[in-house]
This record gives sequence, structure tokens and C-alpha cells, in this order.
Amino acid sequence: MSLTRTNTSAATLTKNRTEGSITPHSGMCVTCVDGCVGMCEIGKSAYRGHEVIYPQPFGVITTASEKIYPVDYSHFNIMGTAVGAVGIEADSDKAIFPNVDLEVRFGHDKGLKFRLPIMIPGIGSTDIAKNNWEGVGIGSALAGTGLTIGENVVGMDPNAVIKKGKIIDAPELKRRVDLFKDYQRDGYGAIVLQANIEDTRLGVQEYGIENLGVECVELKWGQGAKDIGGEVKIKDLKKAQLLYERGYIVLPNPTDPDVIKAFERGNFKEFERHSRVGMVTEESFAKRVEELRAAGAKYVHLKTGAYRPADLARAVKFASKYKIDLLTVDAAGGGTGMSPWRMMCEWGVPPVELHALLHQYLTHMADKGEHVPAVAPASGFTFEDQMFKGFAMGAPFVKLIGMARAPLAAAMVGKTLGRTINENELPVYVERFGNSKDEIFVTAHELRKEIGNDEFEKLPTAAIGLYTYYERLAQGMRQIMCGSRKFALEHITRDDIAAITRNAADITGIQYVTEVDKNESLSILNG
Repeated sequence: MSLTRTNTSAATLTKNRTEGSITPHSGMCVTCVDGCVGMCEIGKSAYRGHEVIYPQPFGVITTASEKIYPVDYSHFNIMGTAVGAVGIEADSDKAIFPNVDLEVRFGHDKGLKFRLPIMIPGIGSTDIAKNNWEGVGIGSALAGTGLTIGENVVGMDPNAVIKKGKIIDAPELKRRVDLFKDYQRDGYGAIVLQANIEDTRLGVQEYGIENLGVECVELKWGQGAKDIGGEVKIKDLKKAQLLYERGYIVLPNPTDPDVIKAFERGNFKEFERHSRVGMVTEESFAKRVEELRAAGAKYVHLKTGAYRPADLARAVKFASKYKIDLLTVDAAGGGTGMSPWRMMCEWGVPPVELHALLHQYLTHMADKGEHVPAVAPASGFTFEDQMFKGFAMGAPFVKLIGMARAPLAAAMVGKTLGRTINENELPVYVERFGNSKDEIFVTAHELRKEIGNDEFEKLPTAAIGLYTYYERLAQGMRQIMCGSRKFALEHITRDDIAAITRNAADITGIQYVTEVDKNESLSILNG
């Protein structure tokens, strides 16, 4: 059953008056009473209008869809076995889960190396990204994973210097790059610089390559949360006017005298800044890839969203033809920033369906003998079981799993714990582990030993939180892979998972669980 809660959600800070009696198809109260002050989304829209399109309170939340899709990754189970081992000697003293290899290498020259197969695929100009970058940047670097600087970071920076439409100085971008590179160890992981229409016009990627030593850049077609450009809310008139001058779409027009007066009177309290939608053509794509490589980019990536299947086919074809190093495919329902709430719930191809199509298209290209890029599926991945299923669904093409909300959550919790430690206000359910970061964070001893006492003391607890979350994912993946007897990521195959609903099997081509090993089982029984 597919279900979306309509007319009421924590995302829009709305609720029904008759919470126990709701009309299913509309989400309205069964009895809508004259005299209600408007607690539901319809009611709130009656006085706040377009503001209610977006999740709230903006700036301190990440948001994802509430829609229940007919098929999701829980409709597949992981297949283990009692025999053999792949990627290691079939010896019970050697085939132990700590020996599972989670390192991955990819790129045209195999020069990108990650300790763990995780990429944060683009967090950009939102406050939630900016305020937590210290955690995700340092934590990702320490873990040897990937992190993408998302769209509009330079254009949103009030301290950026722009002359004749091109970026001259970008302090916030430099901060984000340096936080990662300063903590990167032994060349593991990568910082990736993404660009949308406005970033490309400003020359952001060229600036990053030439001035900040960025090697990986990413073209952005879209994301899974929405099919329009990036958006943020602006509460400061001067900043809204600055962004308008820099060429962004700002609503309402912050230079209009009547709008300025209305804002100063308090008639509305925030402006919306929007990015433009791209117009993809093969000619412009090829030209941009060539420009970036000529500018010195060592690796060029592409991120696409949950668009219709023909667009996914374009992404796969272009990535193949122009030798893209990593293709990230973000399915419907995810999101870290300010995406229109109903759009986030109702548009795009869901994860299982999109990732199944991705596998079909990649297989088609491989069968033709054409180049197949490394790929990273994304959308709602949070734990090791889902990561394993993502690898199996897209095997043998998947090299990384894209996730953003979960790593951000880990960093935010780490940050909050650091604050409560300093203020001696630890919650009881945390305090039982201790009252210092060495006692609370289970990886503290390991990190202190690896980077030294002085460096460890400088670490923000947000970074330790992300690192510790990744440590859990790594151990969980090793355990699952050991149970499936696959001791390196490259050995995971599609038959390492089985569909537990017929619908899931039909959509993906993954075998239904009772049909797995049918011929082998008969051979064993008849032997």
C-alpha cells in the first residue's frame, strides 16, 4: 500500500483537529468546523500561504518524505551461507569478520581510495550544512570517506568577493575544503566540489581547482528531494538584496520599495532564494566536462536525481561516453535542505525502482562493451543492512553508498553531546556511560591513540560523533559480509539478496526467496 499523510505533518508543523477521524484521500478532518483556527495544512495555508510549502523550522532540521512506497529495501533479505568463503581462504581461523576488506578504489586511474564505501553526496548552502560542516568535514576525513560540497556555497557567502561575475575570493568555500584536507589521512577519502547553474556562472569549480587544490568536481543535474533548484530562507534584508544582485531568484523582490516596507513592518519575516533548473543537452554536458578537465580537474563526477527513466538513461549514457569517474543516483524521498514538502513526498522514481533501472541500464552498456562508471546509489540509506542491499542491487557496478541525513544526524548528536558535557547537563541515558568524551564516545581511545593526545583534544565532538557512527556501520557491514562469505566489496553479487515479496522480485529481477538456489538444491537432494 502506498500512503502519504496529507494535510498534517510534523514537517509543516500542522495537525488535524479530529486526529482520530480523518478522511483518507484528502487528509481533512471528517468534520471541518466553522470556527476552527486552522491547525491543519489547509488552515495554516489560509494565513501563511506559500510559506507552508516548505518544511519548518528551516535551518535547524533535515527533512525527508513520509510516503510509504509499495516496495522498499526492507522487501529484500540478505542471503547467508554455511559453506566456503570468497576473497579469503575458507579457513575458520582466517574467514572472520574483522578480516573483511571495506576499502574501495575507483576513478579512471583507480586513484580515488576510500577506507569505507560512503559518500555524503552534496550538502551545500543551507544553515544545517554550514553549521555542522566542522563535524562532517573532519569526521569524513578521519574516516577516509567522501564528502561533497553542495551547491551555492560561494554565492551565499556574504564575504565572498565577486568581480565581473566571477569569484575572486571565497572564504566559506576555503573553510570547507581546508577542514577536510587538514584531517585527511594517507590520501584516503575525497572532497568533491559540486556546481549548479549559478556556481558554474561564477566559476566556482575553476576557483576551487586553481586556488584550493580541489581534484574532484561534480556536475549536478538534481537530487532526490525535488525537481527544482536549491532553496533557502533568508531572514536578513541586506543579504536578500546581496543575493538578488548576485543573480539569484529571490522572492519577493528585495529591491522593491513596497516589499522592503512590508518586510520592515513585519508583514513577512523571510525571503526565499531559489536556484535555476538546468537544461541538459549532450553538447553542453560534453563541453563542460572538457572545460573542467582543461582547468585541471583530475576526477569529474555526475549527480542526478529521481527524474523519469529517460533522464536516468541520459545520465548513464553521458557518464559512459564522457568517462565520468562516479555517477551518483539519488532516488525520491530524501533531502537535507529546504525542499517543497508535497513535492518531496510525491515526485520522482522511488529508490528500489530507480536503482533497479540503474542496474538494467548499466548492464546494457556493459554488454555492449562500453565504459561503465563507478556508481553510488543514494536515498534514505542509514544502516549496514541497507548498504549491503544497495551494493547487491547494483552489483557489480556499485562502489559507494550515498547518504547525507544519517551522517548529519550523527554529527549533530555529537555536537550536542559536546555541549552538554561542557555544561554538565548530560541526559541520564547518556550519563550512564560516563561524563567525559573519552567515556561516552566508544572510539575515543582508538582516535586518541591514532592521532595523538594534542590533536584529539582539538577534535570537535561533532566529528567524533560522525566517526563513531561510521565505525558502527563498518563493523556491521563486516559482520553481514562475513555471514554471506564475501570478504571484499567487489565480491558482493545480486544473489546475495532475495526478494521476500513477488512485487519486489518482479520490479528488480532479484529472485524470490523460495526460488533462490532451486537448481543447486535439487542437485544436492538428488546427489
